[in-house]
Amino acid sequence: MLGSAKAAAVFGPESLMPWLLEAAKAAGTQIAMQVSELPEAAATDLAPPLPEDPCYVQFSSGSTRNPTGVLCTHRALMANAAAATTAGLQVVPQDRAISWLPLYHDMGLVGFLLMPLSVQMSIDLMPTGAFVRRPLLWLDLMSKNQATISYSPSFGYELCAKRGDGSREGLKLDQWRVAGCGGDMVRPGPLAAFAERFAAAGFKNSAFVASYGMAEATLALTMAPLDHGLVFDHVDVDQMEKTGVVAKGVGARARGFVRCGPIFPGHELEVRDEAGARVPEERVGRIFVRGPSLMREYFGDAAATAAALSVDGWLDTGDLGYLTGGEIVPTGRAKDLILLNGRNVWPQDLEWSAESEIEKLRSGDVAAFSIDRDEGEQLVVLVQVRSSDPEVRRTLTDDVAALLRARHGVEAQVELVGHNALPQTSSGKLSRSKARTLFLAGAFRQEEPA
Repeated sequence: MLGSAKAAAVFGPESLMPWLLEAAKAAGTQIAMQVSELPEAAATDLAPPLPEDPCYVQFSSGSTRNPTGVLCTHRALMANAAAATTAGLQVVPQDRAISWLPLYHDMGLVGFLLMPLSVQMSIDLMPTGAFVRRPLLWLDLMSKNQATISYSPSFGYELCAKRGDGSREGLKLDQWRVAGCGGDMVRPGPLAAFAERFAAAGFKNSAFVASYGMAEATLALTMAPLDHGLVFDHVDVDQMEKTGVVAKGVGARARGFVRCGPIFPGHELEVRDEAGARVPEERVGRIFVRGPSLMREYFGDAAATAAALSVDGWLDTGDLGYLTGGEIVPTGRAKDLILLNGRNVWPQDLEWSAESEIEKLRSGDVAAFSIDRDEGEQLVVLVQVRSSDPEVRRTLTDDVAALLRARHGVEAQVELVGHNALPQTSSGKLSRSKARTLFLAGAFRQEEPA
């Protein structure tokens, strides 16, 4: 990232200095030092930035490729901040926010540092490491400081639901009006469990707010209406996989997709087919957006910029989804989509089925992708295992394969990998592309038990 950003200097705490010095040398960055070592200097008036000047370079999480520097201008930041805090969150003077999200990720940096500054909203920041060790500390601080706004990916709510409940002494969450969901695909199960576990503390299911966005659009593009909670479309997966048409589904082959709200005012959103033509509502296609919140470019990468941004300002998000009632419903990343026997199979469907229905598996234990074989596309499913017992491992392999065959009608090559072996992005999301690359390189072969 130092090399990509052409950084002149890098600063960090004492604990990271050996690593930063090594990285700076490799990248050709001339200055690497602790902030506390900065020399005294006279105050200098800086030239006021113009709206189109660079504000910062935010590196994408790299869920489908290597991290890329997104250049955000001052105009884009302020446009997104205005849209998110007024049309989206509808911030009022009494609001107070709390966040444990890392400041190297757009939801933490923009959503819970720069945006609160832009509207002078009080914000309490807790270290991400503290949340990982003690997730319930997040809720304790929400209660103690009477915070009204906070966001988390689904796994954050899931961790809290597993560690505690609303009977904790003094826990009070009835003032929490925006419990945002963003940063990954919204999983209904963990959020329903959280709402049930903490209802006794006053948490309201209606506080959940689904959002859709990306670093290339500064942060957010849509937010679901407030006070409605999560609204799911239960879709016939078979029909959607084969034809792209969204129809109501019931039973085992129905899947719930969350509505993420309408596009922000002053922005545009279209869903297009493979030929680039707009498709009607209730039809899956590729999501394109345009508006003042978009990045100026991928820093130092003209080819990547041209591939993503059209000359008339439309951004190809790389996401698939459909519109219904003017609201966007994301269904997954285009690059992650698996084509099997004429069907478009969503990998997260396979992963979630295994993780929710097989007792030994937890959230984040499964990665599904396809590889090219002489006989066609082959579905590969990597499963993290914590046991070295041969019988346990054999049973887990057979159970996952049987479940995916029965539930989704697919034949999978199930491979067991070690605990914590599946790669993640900087924001904690599963990196299927990296998992696929590692698998093809043979990186998991050593995971067989001794």
